[in-house]
Amino acid sequence: MWVVTLVRLVGLRSFSKMTSFDFVMTVAMGSLVAGAAQDTKALEFLQTMAAMAGLFMVQLIIAVVRKKSDWFEDAISNDPCILMRDGKINEEALSTTRVSRSDLLAKLREANVLSFEEVRAVVLETTGDISVLHGEKLDDALIENMHTFSDGKDG
Repeated sequence: MWVVTLVRLVGLRSFSKMTSFDFVMTVAMGSLVAGAAQDTKALEFLQTMAAMAGLFMVQLIIAVVRKKSDWFEDAISNDPCILMRDGKINEEALSTTRVSRSDLLAKLREANVLSFEEVRAVVLETTGDISVLHGEKLDDALIENMHTFSDGKDG
């Protein structure tokens, strides 16, 4: 109930994966919930509850400062990266981001891509997720401000 209360107070963003800190927050919260379930003394349990509240507060502060300061956001956030564009695999981007070609191909298969020519872009998101954008046309706004590394090479 304590975690639900904290999420209601801080907001649904609490368990999002928008930044690497959000991911760490989610993992740490899971560990704290497991620890709280095993606490046998009231003081230990209260310390765990305080640690949970502290994590939520730090995340809230980071989210507020990140929203207000471009400098801070740039300092703590990764930029998304284009791994593939217009049917061409960007080998330099794969190398720089340490994403294997086989992982990229697996993501293309998961997205039901039947031909490289269908792919408008493959993006390594700030969260580490890979998004596959395919279809007839790609709105440039969807891929602005991303690392490209090079023009890419034929796949």
